[in-house]
Amino acid sequence: MSTLFSPLKINNVTFKNRIGMSPMCQYSSDDGVASNWHMVHLSSKAIGGVGLIMAEATAVSPTARISQGCAGLWAQKHVDALKPIVAYQKSFGAVTGIQIAHSGRKGSAATALEGGSHLDADDANAWETVAPTDEAFDPDGTRLWRAPRALSIDEIEAIQQQFVQSAELARDVGYDLLEIHCAHGYLLHSFLTPLVNKRDDAYGGNLKNRAKFLLETVAQVRNVWPAERVLSVRLSVHDFVDGGLTLDDSIQVSAWLKDLGVDIIDCSGGGAVPEARGAIGNRTAEQPDMAGVIRGGAGIAVMAVGGITDPKHADELVSEGKADIVLIGREMMRDPHWAFNAAKALGVDARHVLAEQYGFFVGAS
Repeated sequence: MSTLFSPLKINNVTFKNRIGMSPMCQYSSDDGVASNWHMVHLSSKAIGGVGLIMAEATAVSPTARISQGCAGLWAQKHVDALKPIVAYQKSFGAVTGIQIAHSGRKGSAATALEGGSHLDADDANAWETVAPTDEAFDPDGTRLWRAPRALSIDEIEAIQQQFVQSAELARDVGYDLLEIHCAHGYLLHSFLTPLVNKRDDAYGGNLKNRAKFLLETVAQVRNVWPAERVLSVRLSVHDFVDGGLTLDDSIQVSAWLKDLGVDIIDCSGGGAVPEARGAIGNRTAEQPDMAGVIRGGAGIAVMAVGGITDPKHADELVSEGKADIVLIGREMMRDPHWAFNAAKALGVDARHVLAEQYGFFVGAS
C-alpha cells in the first residue's frame, strides 16, 4: 500500500491518510465570520478524500487580521459559523484543523485580491499594527507599508491571552488539530527571526530570548487545548536570507516546542523580509526536504509543504521519512479531488477515497 494512504494516529486523532490541505487565505469573511464560501472551499476537499483540512490563518483579535476579509476566532459568532462547517467535513472522515494567528506588522492591509498594500493611516478601516520594533516591513518598496509600533511586555502578555482565548473557542468548535502560526513574517515569526527582532529586552537577543514570545504562548495554549487532540506550530524553518533563521535554529526551536507538548511541526519557510520573496521562489523545491531535517534533528513529527504537486513525490516524502503529513496548497485549489486522483496514480483502490456519492460511480474507473 502507498505510504501516502496509510493512516496516522497522533494522540486520539487518526488521520485516514497523510494528505492535508494547507491553510490558504480566502478573504471571504465578514468581521472574521466564516461564510458559505468556506463551507464549499473546505468541504469540497473532504469530499475529495483529504485526510487533514486546515482552515486558513485565523486572527485572534480584530487587529490581528491581515485584512478586513480575513477569518477570525475571537467571539461566539465565529464559533457558531464554524461549527456546521467543521461537522460537515468530519462527516466525510476528515481531520479538521485551524491555524490561529496574529498578522503583526503585515496587518491593516487591503486583501490580496485588492493588491495587498497597507491601508492609508486615515482610512476608516485601518488599524495600528504592532511588531518587535517600529520598522516597517518594506519601507522602500513600491507598495505602502506603514511603520508598526513596538510592543510593550504588557501588550505581549495581552496578545498571548488572545491566543489562549482563540484556542478555547477552537476547542469549542470541535477542531481536532490546532496550529499556532509562527511563519511568513507575521507577529510570532517576526519576534523569532533576527532579521526583524532587534529588541534588547527579555524578548530579544539570543535565540532563546527571541523564542520567548512563541514558547510562552504555546505553553499557555497547551494548558487549554485538550491533550487527546493535536497541537501544531507552523514555522518558517529557514528565512532564505543571510543572517536569518537557519535549519539548525529551527531544530532547536522545534525541540523546545516538543518539550512543551507540541505534537507536530508544519515546516514552511521565508516571509520575514522583502528580500525573501525572490529566494522563496528559487528554493520552493528544497522546502519539503527541509521538513525531514527538522524531523530527524528534533525527533518530532512534521508536515511538509511547498510546491508539492505530484503524487509520487508526496508518497516518497512519507516513505523516505521526510514527512508524516504532506500539505498541498494551490494544487488542491486546481483539483479539489487531488487525493482521489493521487490514489489512482499510485495504484491505490480509489473507490473509498472519494465520497461515496461520487466514488460509487467513478472510483473503479
